[in-house]
Order: sequence, then C-alpha cells, then structure tokens
Amino acid sequence: MTQNERVLADVYETFRHNPQEQYDVDQLENDLSRNQRLNFPDLVKALTFLEHSKKIVTDGQGKYQLNQLNTVAEGTFKANDKGFGFVKFDDESMEDAFIDKHNTKFAIDGDHVKVKIKIIAGANPWNGRGPEGKIEEITERGVETLVGEFHPYADEVVKSSGFYGYVVSENRKLKKYKINITDNGVKPQMSDMVKISITKYPDEDQPDEMQGVALLTIGNKNDPGVDIMSIVVDNDIRTDWPEDAMDQANNIPDHVTEEEKAKRVDITDQPAVTIDGDDSKDFDDAVVVWKLPNGNYHLGVHIADVSHYVKEGSPLDKEAFARGNSTYLVDRVIPMLPFRLSNGICSLNEGVERLVLSCDMEITPEGKRVGYRIYPSVMKSHGRLTYNNVNKVLDLNNHEKLEQKYEDVAPMLHDMADLHNILYKQRHQRGAIDFEEPEAKIIVDDKGKPIDIVLHERGTAEKMIESFMLMANETVAEDYYKKHVPFLYRVHETPDQEKMQSFFEFVSAFGLNVKADPNDVKPKDLQKVVAKTEGTPEEAVVQMMMLRSLKQAHYSPEPLGHFGLAAKYYTHFTSPIRRYSDLMVHRMIHEYADKKMDKDVQKHFKSQLPDVAEQTSTQERKSIDTERGVNDLKMTEFMADKVGQTFDAIVSSVTSFGMFIQLPNTVEGLIHISNLNDDYYNFDEKSLTLTGRNSHKQFKIGMPIKVKLINADVEQHQLDFEIYDPNATKRPQKGYSRGKRSFNKGRRNNNGKNNNSFHVNNGHSFKIRHRKNTTVKANKK
Repeated sequence: MTQNERVLADVYETFRHNPQEQYDVDQLENDLSRNQRLNFPDLVKALTFLEHSKKIVTDGQGKYQLNQLNTVAEGTFKANDKGFGFVKFDDESMEDAFIDKHNTKFAIDGDHVKVKIKIIAGANPWNGRGPEGKIEEITERGVETLVGEFHPYADEVVKSSGFYGYVVSENRKLKKYKINITDNGVKPQMSDMVKISITKYPDEDQPDEMQGVALLTIGNKNDPGVDIMSIVVDNDIRTDWPEDAMDQANNIPDHVTEEEKAKRVDITDQPAVTIDGDDSKDFDDAVVVWKLPNGNYHLGVHIADVSHYVKEGSPLDKEAFARGNSTYLVDRVIPMLPFRLSNGICSLNEGVERLVLSCDMEITPEGKRVGYRIYPSVMKSHGRLTYNNVNKVLDLNNHEKLEQKYEDVAPMLHDMADLHNILYKQRHQRGAIDFEEPEAKIIVDDKGKPIDIVLHERGTAEKMIESFMLMANETVAEDYYKKHVPFLYRVHETPDQEKMQSFFEFVSAFGLNVKADPNDVKPKDLQKVVAKTEGTPEEAVVQMMMLRSLKQAHYSPEPLGHFGLAAKYYTHFTSPIRRYSDLMVHRMIHEYADKKMDKDVQKHFKSQLPDVAEQTSTQERKSIDTERGVNDLKMTEFMADKVGQTFDAIVSSVTSFGMFIQLPNTVEGLIHISNLNDDYYNFDEKSLTLTGRNSHKQFKIGMPIKVKLINADVEQHQLDFEIYDPNATKRPQKGYSRGKRSFNKGRRNNNGKNNNSFHVNNGHSFKIRHRKNTTVKANKK
C-alpha cells in the first residue's frame, strides 16, 4: 500500500467510525498525526478524492462529514401514532433516522428493519434536522403477540369473511389497526380482553388491518383486575405453573431434615434476624452483627439456599429460568417460585430452621473488610423485624413500647446502625453515587381501585440492610473473580462520552462547573455533582438528568465493574427467592465447593452463563416495564376524577412537542405545545428549554409551575395538563398550525427518542435497591 493509499484509507475510516462528527482539516491532521507521520498534502488529496467520490460532504466552510446518502443500515422502527416514525440504529453512533409515513413499508412499532439513508431535500448535515430514511426491508417482527379488546362481527359478516370478530390493541401505536380474528382459536365474547398471535401483518392491500388467532381470554374488560392482567399478559409475564413444576414443589418437605443438616455449619444459636417491610411475606435474607474483641465488626449475611431445592434442569428450575424474577405489582406478586417454596421452606420465617448460604465478614471501624467466609449452614431466625419498628428502636427520641423481641436485639440493632454508617462512609469515599429520592406507594382497595399515593422516605433500617447486602454481593463477586472461575456478575458500565458531555453542558446552566473528562468520567466526578446540589432547588432535576445519562445495569459473565457503586466486582447473591441470577450464583458456589473447582464444572458453567445473563437481563426489563405500566394505569385512574383541579408541579422534561410535568406525589403528565396558548414557543435542544417568541417566557427542567388537569385517558394511561394562570392572555389562534414543523420533525427529546412517556428511573437499577418494592393494600393489617 502506498503512502497516498494508506492516508486515504485512514481518513475514510475516521469518518466511517464517527458518522455524526464534523471535522475540519486541522482536526483530522491532529487526530491522524498521533499514530503516524502524516504528509499534509496527502491529507488534502484524500479529502478531495473522498468529496469527489461522494464519500464525504462539506458545508462549504471547511468542515467535512460522512455522506450517509444511500447507506443501508439496520435498526428498530419506533412508530408514531400519526403514521411516521423513526429508526434507532443498531450502530449507536448513528443518529436516529426520520421515516416519512410513505416510506415505512408498512412496518409496525418494534420491527427490526433495513433502512436506506436519504439526504432530506434542500438540506445539509448541518441544518440540525438529522437524516431521513426509507425502509427497504423488514427483517424481524417486533410484535408477534398482543393484547386487545375483542369485538364480534355480525353473523352474516362471519359467514362471508370467515372472521369471528376483530381485536383493537391497547397499545396506542397499534390502535389504528383492526386485527381480524379467525374462528380457529379461543372464542372470546364482546368486550373480552384477549391475547392474540398475529398471522398476517399490514401490507399494500390492507395497510390498516392485520389478522390473528385468539390464544387466551383474560376476562371482560370491566371485571376487577382484568386491566392489570392485560398488562401482565401483554408483557409475556408467566402466571400459570406447569403441572410438573407444581408436582415437584409439592413433593419438597416443608421442614429441614436431619440429613440435610449433616454437612452444614449450625448457626441456629446466632441472633440473626430478618428486617423487611410491614407487608412482606417472603424473607430471603437474615443478618447478624456483633463486636469482636479486636474492635472489628462481625457481619453475617445469611441467604435462603434456594438452590438446594431447585436443582439444575428440574421442572422448577426451567420455570424459574423462564420467569427470570418475581414481578411486584400494586395488588399482587407474580412470583418466580411457587408459594410453597417462596413463603414456606425457602423463606427464613421466624423461629424455624432453614438452610442458607452464609457470608461472614470481618470489618474494621474504618470500613475495610479484612476477612470473610462463604459456606452452607443451617440457621433459625430470632425475629421477624420490620423497618418501621427498627427505625423506632434506633430513634433515641422514640419511647413507644415494642414487642420483647425488639428489646432483646436492641443493642445489636444499634451496632448495625453504627456499622452501616461506617460502610456508607467507605462507599462514599470511593465514589459511589447515592441518590435519595422518595418512593411512591399506590394504595388500593379490595377491588384494586387506587385510593391514595403515599411517598415513603427510607429510614436507617432500610439503608443499613442495603449496606449489608451490598457488602455481601461485593465480597462474593470478588472471591470468585480471584478464584478465576466462570461467574455471573451484575455490571453497570461507564457512561457514553456523548451523553456525559451533554450532561456537563446541562448542569453548567446551574453554575456547576464539572472538572471531568467526558471520555473518562469517574463515579466520584458525578458524586461531586450530587453533593454540590444537595438541599438546593436544583437537586432533583440534576439527579434526574444524571440518571438519564447513565447506562442500564445488567448481568454479564464478564466482570465489567459497577460504575454507580464504584465497585470493581459486583454480583447478585442476596435474593434467590425472587431473582434467578442469585439462584444461579448459589448453584455455582455449591458446585465449585463440592467438585473442588473441577475443570468440567467450569466448562459447563462457562457455556451456560451467556444465556443466563441474557435471559435474566431481558426478564428484568419485562418486569420493570410491567410494573411501570401498572403504576401508570393506577396513577391515571387515581387522577381520573380530578380533571379541572389545579396542582403544584415541576417541569420534569422538555421536548419539541411540549413538556412533561411531575406532581409532588410523582404522578406525571404532558403539557402539549398546543396547550401553551399564551405565546408561540421555540424548542432549544441544547438547553432543553421552550422560549416564547414574543414574551421570552422560558420553561426549563426543574422549574416549579402551577398546572390544571384537563384530561385523564385511563385506557392510554395518559394525563394532559395545561399551565394554570387565570391572568394569562391567550395568543390569537388564527392560522396556528400547532408548530407542525417543530412537532413533527424537530422530534427528539433529551433521550433521543420520539415518545410520549417518561420514567425518572429509566431502568437504572444500579440504585442499589436490592429489596422488592412494596405496595400497600388498604385492607392489609
């Protein structure tokens, strides 16, 4: 290869790997000169050749960018209910492409597609509008089953068409399609909610119709609980137990046998206790703390040994793997394991012997772990304690008389609180990011109707259990990493440079100068941002924007570290009743100990772990989506009779089509751009603001406002608000087009997605919630 050819190849590769980047000649010279001696004339020749061959384009002012014209790339189609959509490319470096409604090839939301990139007529890469594409091929259907309401056809239509009726999807983006149902499936009745399998998708002949077979009748739309079950079924959450799995569960003894205890350490004399919410029914972790003669702390974390009962390849194991985890909803739990196990033999109930995997740790007063032991044991819980009552014990100003068991363990509880403070300080010093935000609990009555939404602040009891579980998870992960054996890790990777840069620019508007490299950001850098805003009006919005900038935590066979916790090694060990990942970790611990690190055992787990990591990560997302869907439904129901009322709120997100607001009880809704009727507003994507053209009034994230609820669409889980200002002057409506260009093609919110929903947590389960969320039923004791 000649010098000219080498420079040409290097220059083109630079553009190909950074398709959105704009370069001038000096930038290219600097970047390429780092790795080679570069002849400047060769660089100019390369740019000239690439421009003439239409590989790159120029703005005419010295900047160049990859020409994506006619580039074919693959991604996922995100439909808009107005007919157009966007494609989010598999290559994350590529900007989402706008797909006009005439170029969708009848793709539906979620389809994986091949797209040919087009340059928008009369535009160039610097006009801020982004690429436009045309779908060339649908490579994989994103929706194969769905849930909707059944409508029967009249007898004469059934005879002439062969269709039993039709279904309308609950999904807003699929609602326009009539899905004709053949009569060879189940036979639902009028207004039944059904799950269907799609057998024919929209095409040129029938662009607004599909065909399918009814698989399951969930129940009549108006029956109590059917609304929630429709969301559950739509997310493919399994609710029925296979007969062989239930037979296996029913044959498991309901007590620990002498034979089972034979090879285990007996720790039944240790004053270990469980500490959970008032309405918890299954207990998979117990803790014990005492002071050692040398001044250090002994911390024992004892976890239900579910793997002893759920053997690899058994019916119960296969079902637990398919479910991946338990799903916690407002009025029910869909468990990973049958009740006989989750609330019986695998639950560390007070006063009975249970098999556990124990992790004993010795920790110095400075928070350093100086010794540990992981081993199978048999324990007995000395108390089923609750967060509320433990917090009362730890409150020196509280003089309420509690049960004797609390008085018996009160000194240990105070030692636990001291150890938690030590561990928290140690995590903070290394850079762990700790967000403290209230958790919303939806209170429902016996029929599932929401009657209140209550915010709950975590107390010392909740935080100290969290600290102990974190320490156990880190200890187990580090131990097996250093044993050099295949293992399953909980990972949270370093954020993307582009998102960090955007976040730093955003917080600079609040006067926060972040001295950090977006290409090599450290947890401590973000922790400092949290600390600077603590107690300020900006605290909530800065934390919210930070969360959106971080990646999602997931499972991996590779020890990629946990950014949010600033932990080099991390796994999930502490909740095997409700997470298959933890069950798998327990299984590996047993096998590695029993087989003495046998090479065949290692090979076996190495082959299994990629599938386990993928399945548990996927099922976790499904459960989160289900939980959010149910919460959105119940929050919308709760607000349905409050249309016309006014509320205090803050702006939680600003987009080209309006802004999302959040009430103090965490309920969210949209103020559409068309409902900002006192002026015409322009969206600034960089600062995430809406600014009035005439008044210069500005709306930005974190801003407190007064709003009025104008619509509550329970079916679509949507709340619409408007600004409440009785003295405001409305703009003239003549000729107003609702800012069509801004709404349709300005189209990106701060997540880079075109959607009408937003969730603060955004799936970032790195927020160290090892425990299940609880929802209060009004009739619970």
